[in-house]
Amino acid sequence: QTRVYGRDRVRFMESLVVGDIAELKPGQGTLTLLTNEKGGITDDLIVTNTLEDHLYVVSNAGCADKDLAIFRGRAQELQATGSDVHLEVSDNALLALQGPSMARVLQAGLSDDLAKLSFMNSINTTVFGVPGCRVTRCGYTGEDGVEISVPAGRAVELAERLLDAPDVWLAGLAARDSLRLEAGLCLYGNDIDETVTPAEAGLMWTLG
Repeated sequence: QTRVYGRDRVRFMESLVVGDIAELKPGQGTLTLLTNEKGGITDDLIVTNTLEDHLYVVSNAGCADKDLAIFRGRAQELQATGSDVHLEVSDNALLALQGPSMARVLQAGLSDDLAKLSFMNSINTTVFGVPGCRVTRCGYTGEDGVEISVPAGRAVELAERLLDAPDVWLAGLAARDSLRLEAGLCLYGNDIDETVTPAEAGLMWTLG
């Protein structure tokens, strides 16, 4: 998870990804693709134009190091020409709560009205007494879901609170992978990689 600050943060992001970041409304995010010079897909990212003063970028964990190196290199290039952009790497953990019961389970621990949080939108809030969480209505299961960015030191506590609900279970990546196949969603390292372009992947809809 990376935060991008500065007045040139949108120009920075659009120099790396295929999405139309400038068109994102406050609080809105989009799935987009980080591409290399040949158009191959280096990673798929979710980029959110937060209600605060930054872009919030979520990379795949397995690609985090290479993505960050690319981000830092590009930021330095732009800074050298006078652009105002800087990065902050978050040490937050990320929990995904997915499925038909998600809204009911999560609403019990939120003061915000989840019904007002539409797909691919994001808020900063307190979740089951844990402040400083970012809740984004997205996920990779084909079901209604959220991803919760939570301060790392309280991630286990929040996970346990969620698991107090009788219809919440722990699930690993194998479960996620089977669900994404049913939903027809690409998975980095399986269907898409640096040798595959957005056109070849059937992901032209991601292009701004």
